[in-house]
Amino acid sequence: MILDFARLKALQNHNPAWRLLSSPHAPLIASFLHRVFIVTNVRVMAASDMAEALNDELYEIRQLLGEDTFPKPALEYLNDWAASDKGWLRKFYRTGTDEAQFDLTPSSERALAWLEQLSERQFVGTESRLLTLFDLLKQMRDGTEANPVRRIAELQGRRDKIDTEIAQVLSGQFPILDDSAVKDRFQQFMQGARELLTDFREVEANFRQLDRRVREHIAMWDGSKGKLLEEVLGERDTITDSDQGRSFRAFWEFLLSSRRQEELSDLLDCVMALPAVEALEPDARLRRVHYDWLEAGEHTQRTVAQLSEQLRRFLDDQAWLENKRIMDILRSIERSALALRNDQPTGTVIELAEPHPEITLPMERPLFTPPLKPVIDSLCLQYGNELIDDQALFNQVVVDKGRLTRHIGHALQDRSRISLSELLETEPLQQGLAELIAYLQLGCDVFRIVVDESRQEFIHWEATALFGEKLLRSARLPQVIFVR
Repeated sequence: MILDFARLKALQNHNPAWRLLSSPHAPLIASFLHRVFIVTNVRVMAASDMAEALNDELYEIRQLLGEDTFPKPALEYLNDWAASDKGWLRKFYRTGTDEAQFDLTPSSERALAWLEQLSERQFVGTESRLLTLFDLLKQMRDGTEANPVRRIAELQGRRDKIDTEIAQVLSGQFPILDDSAVKDRFQQFMQGARELLTDFREVEANFRQLDRRVREHIAMWDGSKGKLLEEVLGERDTITDSDQGRSFRAFWEFLLSSRRQEELSDLLDCVMALPAVEALEPDARLRRVHYDWLEAGEHTQRTVAQLSEQLRRFLDDQAWLENKRIMDILRSIERSALALRNDQPTGTVIELAEPHPEITLPMERPLFTPPLKPVIDSLCLQYGNELIDDQALFNQVVVDKGRLTRHIGHALQDRSRISLSELLETEPLQQGLAELIAYLQLGCDVFRIVVDESRQEFIHWEATALFGEKLLRSARLPQVIFVR
């Protein structure tokens, strides 16, 4: 971002973080919000609890600076900080309660993070950040490499490097990180862990903005229900399929793994016990930082669930209104009929087509076609004594059905039906026959499909042979159509 005069002037006038830093009460606001929300990693706090904590804070300040310092009540300060012209706190009401709740806004958290960086650090390291940058570049290069020969060469290079390290360990000559390197890496870990919690609050705020737009859209909508649902679900899919949504979903699936949680706990216990790390006197909450990530991610998931709840309420209200409208129409017809009972209209009122029989000849009916009954041989399995390599049992292909479901749902937003071949033109098969079977299984379990046996279509995909050769495979099957 270019920091020109116009952009900085707009930030000064409209950005809540800038207004917080330039406020005359910034020391009180920043210290209190940091102690209440950041240090304890609290996502939401009730108004009564927060007012009590601020009263304690104001009492200590008045003991030092005088009774006239900050004369207003604590709750009045909190409401002022949550006003639209400030935007430092978010005030809302949870479902089923009439007590106000307060939450920190992403702008305030960014301001607090910047203030934390102003303090002098006893150790500033650069090696770990340089290594991280190199690793990121290598991941992008290797992850986008489509040439199998280069991929194999890169993997073989890693294997040779690992073999060399194993030989060094066996010989007793291997490098060990010194205290400076450990401190460097640990400080980078603390910074990344804190920034990750900050990003969670910003992602949650983005989903809340989407929820607010959906509620406003529903409140002002006067068109058909189907058109509204199509627009709302399309907007939600836009957020979910965005880069931010995909990154959050990948992070959430990674963190929900119990094996990953146990691995993180073991790593944190091991690292926190190092003498170099103990010398830095880190915060004890770092031992359970992954549980803080889970708690923050759960808040974000609850915000996304509010969209579905709002849509369900809309459907219930809309169905009740439509039924009431139908009953009003029926009653108006009855009243009109009773009014015309004694004053019947003259002349032609309605015209009906003359009835005539429909003739169907017996020979026009199709003949009975017996169904094809496959013959299945029942064979008894026999135990064998041959030694067979069972490695093939572990080299299974796992197809991500969630990705296929999102692809089909996204395609059916703009049209009422789409064939399987048209789906594969926009996103070809990546895992061959296994992915094709997954599409057919989703058509039976999740979506509604129509099979046109009178038309045949060919599905093509590329497969890789044992020595890296590209082979073209194809399958012929009846036309499969996914219907919304």
